[in-house]
Amino acid sequence: MASRAAGGTAATARPGMAGLIEDSIRRAPDRIALGVAGGGMRLSYRELGRLVRALASRLTEAGINRADPIGIYCDNRPEFVLALLAAWTTGAVAVPIDPELTGVEVHTRLAAVDAKAVLLAHHLRESYPADADARPAWVIDIDAARAEVAVTDVRHGHGVDRTAPSPARATPGGGPGDADAPAVLLFTTGSTGTPKIVPLTHANLAASVAGILSAYHLGPDDATLVIMPLFHGHGLIAGLLATLASRGAAHLPAGGRFSAHLFWDETADAKATWYTAVPTVHQILLARADTDYPADAPPPLRFIRSCSAPLAPAVLHRTRERFGAPVIPAYGMTETAHQATSNPLPPDGACKDASVGHPTGLELRVTTAHGTPAAVGETGEVHVRGPALTGGYLNDPQATAAAFTDGWFRTGDLGHLDSDGYLFLSGRTKDLINRGGEKIAPHTVEAVLLAHPAVQDALAFAVPDAKYGEEINAAVILRPRGHTTQADLQQHCRARLSDFEIPKRIHFLDRFPRTAKGDSDRRALAAELTRDQPAS
Repeated sequence: MASRAAGGTAATARPGMAGLIEDSIRRAPDRIALGVAGGGMRLSYRELGRLVRALASRLTEAGINRADPIGIYCDNRPEFVLALLAAWTTGAVAVPIDPELTGVEVHTRLAAVDAKAVLLAHHLRESYPADADARPAWVIDIDAARAEVAVTDVRHGHGVDRTAPSPARATPGGGPGDADAPAVLLFTTGSTGTPKIVPLTHANLAASVAGILSAYHLGPDDATLVIMPLFHGHGLIAGLLATLASRGAAHLPAGGRFSAHLFWDETADAKATWYTAVPTVHQILLARADTDYPADAPPPLRFIRSCSAPLAPAVLHRTRERFGAPVIPAYGMTETAHQATSNPLPPDGACKDASVGHPTGLELRVTTAHGTPAAVGETGEVHVRGPALTGGYLNDPQATAAAFTDGWFRTGDLGHLDSDGYLFLSGRTKDLINRGGEKIAPHTVEAVLLAHPAVQDALAFAVPDAKYGEEINAAVILRPRGHTTQADLQQHCRARLSDFEIPKRIHFLDRFPRTAKGDSDRRALAAELTRDQPAS
């Protein structure tokens, strides 16, 4: 069954990210574009433009050419934003790198894209694995008061002195006519653990940004605290680029990453009207709400967005009630330049708590195992196509051929459409647990466990089983002062699940392993708990 596309016309009216960022600088020069929480740096759009032109000038003089891949080794700091926009100003391609990776992983990723150089923030100078990679690496230092940028060599400490911006340089956002040129190369591990490289063009990004702007009515009066990592699509596209395109204010955490105990202070400092996060972050904030949430002076949130992993209805309800704002589940992936679908923002339409909403600028269909359109309510694999979709994986024709057919991308996600065209997800094909022929979606079990009042977080996973091939286990983190037992949770599940879906064993843990995005990592947890565990 196919569902309608939405929001596509706004994207085609823009000449890629170049036009979107240039338009914001021209129309809102004195508004705050970028800030650091806790009284740190505040840059207007005019100041941001000047700093970007200054850095772009240095890149050009250093020999960076059009279409050159440039690594950005940085967390959520202003240096990341400058490096990104300066790369686009020179016509180069940005390659965000997670600074938590090992030296070998950093080298492998830079080599895979043949990066010509790496830009990094000053505070990461000592942690950058210079010995693992010989390509040029330049440290960025910002003098916001003078609108100047210093660039030095990470190995030798010498480089270009501070330089004033050159008015002859291009405007931030990319070269003219570059809508179909690559803008970023993003890494995604997917379900196999092997990194794939996703090239996204300026047009892909602009299409996704247009869908985000339209879905949430983002505008110049909006501000957000960008806590999702900028080296992934969620933080980069929904948090940063959509905000800059809307002429709003993007504020970054003082420490460069999400901090649970600082979150509400930093949100208030930013005067945030919205924020976006993965479900794990929402659960952490709920667990700390009694001590951290400023109930007497709450921030003026218009809405709270959730994406990158399924949000259990029980967590949605608690978040909405505790923080007093609509909670909007969305769905996206790196291949679709992040957002693919979203629930509508009230009063645009009904927000169906268990759904991820309608397409935003993409076409969507659900197909059966035979490749035929699924009926309303029938579960199948989700396929998408449209202007935000990448054309394929970089230097990986085999993976591209397996995932892309006639312009459609096979997401690997299972779901169904209801009669209103809302998408409901039920897990990933490769995550299904096969218990003696019965297919169990971990997400279904997790949602039930999360509905128990004592449970803060839950993960379900397969373990080897001599009789059934695979058996289902689960792990839970209890809420503060929460108490329950395995028998109690199994009884809770028995009233809501089929017998074969009830976890045979439930582990009680204090924490779950996390992915770089902050999601709970089911595969890592399963490997940790089943290591040296014989088949039952």
